[in-house]
Amino acid sequence: MKILVAVKRVVDYAVKVRVRPDRTAVDTASVKMSMNPFCEIAVEEALRLREAGAASEVVAATVGPAQAADTLRTALAMGANRAFHVLHDPDPARPLLPLAVAKILRALALQENPGLIILGKQAIDDDCNQTGQMLAALLNWPQGTFASKVVIDKDKQKATVEREVDGGTETICLDLPAVITTDLRLNQPRYATLPNIMKAKSKVIKKVTPADLDVDIRSDMEVVQVNEPPKRKAGVILSSVDELLDKLRNEARVL
Repeated sequence: MKILVAVKRVVDYAVKVRVRPDRTAVDTASVKMSMNPFCEIAVEEALRLREAGAASEVVAATVGPAQAADTLRTALAMGANRAFHVLHDPDPARPLLPLAVAKILRALALQENPGLIILGKQAIDDDCNQTGQMLAALLNWPQGTFASKVVIDKDKQKATVEREVDGGTETICLDLPAVITTDLRLNQPRYATLPNIMKAKSKVIKKVTPADLDVDIRSDMEVVQVNEPPKRKAGVILSSVDELLDKLRNEARVL
């Protein structure tokens, strides 16, 4: 069985995000970029399934500019067999929407015929949490979202997914092929070792365009303005409970 894993290049989680002076988008110039943390978990899970004998090959895929190849090299250094780079230069005013990404992944899935597609449940830049669900709908495949445990039965061609829900956990059984999105508690991603980083340079990254896949990615949404959250006001020390109640009632107006 082949596993297709989607990865995304985002501003590193440890970097303080800043907005461009013209307020058209987040400033990514000279900013450290890395693989989306949820995507790292997806790659790790695919590799563990391959190591357990549930899969024979792990194929990584990303959509983005030429610089996004670094994200694919990270996936290859972690252990993915090969990769697809769908080239797309982003337009801040017309961002690539989850539906467009889902259409691209669908085209790759029809081309590669994987038995399982694993994605991070969301990206930390837009927090959309939509691509996996849309991809499953486009392919008409079953889906297991927010997975905290995945077990594959090769003989029965089924995937058992344990997922977190409000108030507990839910276990579902999916017929393969299927789409799974990963939660934070699914695993702890491995680090890419220096020898594997060197080996990744010789692995295949196939470059294609949305047009090559016959996918229309034109956006019907325009970003009008991007603003930073308002700065938090400084706190004050109150002398009594009565003063606190007075401020809550007359200033905050929450009582």
